Amino acid sequence: MKTLQFHNNDAMPMLGLGTWKSQPGAVGAAVQDALRTGYRHIDCAPIYGNEPEVGKALAESLRKGVVTREQLWVTSKLWNDSHAPEDVEAALKQTLADLQLDALDLYLVHWPVALKKGRIFPESAEDFVALDELPLAATWEAMEAVLAKGLCRHIGVSNFSIPKVKGLLDSAQQKPEVNQIELHPYLQQHNLVNFCKENEVHVTAYAPLGSSDRPAAMKANNEPLLLEEPLVLEIAERHQATPAQVLISWAMCRGMAVIPKSINPKRISENFAAAELTLSQQEMEELTGLDRPFRYVNGAFWAMEGSPYTLAGLWDE
Repeated sequence: MKTLQFHNNDAMPMLGLGTWKSQPGAVGAAVQDALRTGYRHIDCAPIYGNEPEVGKALAESLRKGVVTREQLWVTSKLWNDSHAPEDVEAALKQTLADLQLDALDLYLVHWPVALKKGRIFPESAEDFVALDELPLAATWEAMEAVLAKGLCRHIGVSNFSIPKVKGLLDSAQQKPEVNQIELHPYLQQHNLVNFCKENEVHVTAYAPLGSSDRPAAMKANNEPLLLEEPLVLEIAERHQATPAQVLISWAMCRGMAVIPKSINPKRISENFAAAELTLSQQEMEELTGLDRPFRYVNGAFWAMEGSPYTLAGLWDE
């Protein structure tokens, strides 16, 4: 498996299993299936509501000798209601307890959006905390502190634009090492990807298959279906591959990690096999032509009426 290298010689497998939308009662079996298949990178977050079950699956796989802790890369994320510096360590310790781990390999700030403590998802504008009141730099200092304590080996961000990443690069003692962002042929984010690479920030692609199973409230009318895109189907046929394998290979050929989600053992295996698929330069150029750009996860849920957050301010576009 290809890896992304860190300055301390740690290596993150480029292909991982995502656990967003993986239902309790199914996610544990999916994680164990993935580890048996050969996955060594598991991407988690407390907001997914399944970390305790993922933790049991990890512990069981470790107990059975399917994988060693040294071979495993586990990522999780800080949720929006724990951005206050005094809340960061407690949030990470809860995640570690749920995942049954002593330390994470990677801990990310999930969104550049702050909520009041205990407000898991906003019901009104009163649930938000503006960034001028709780700056990202203050949250980042607390992330640096948990890194220094050994509660995680690396720290990074998710859903951060160029200006937001640059803000941390300019002020941080420990720069973010990863930015996890939505990436697929309909949303290629060339400027952001290039900026991250120029500043030695690794990129992880989420929603690489178009996230067709996300909640209906997050979907737009008549949105494009990435897995049914004619060009993707054509390239898949050329390689006798699945459309998902083409999309996963596209991300890896761009030099980034990618975390497709599945709870289906057959698809878990097929997705893992995508690591062996290499697209030609011509095929990569053909896929470049699909850029729209279109976000499946557009962040509109943070931009309700009265919120201090707007879509323009969230993505800085």
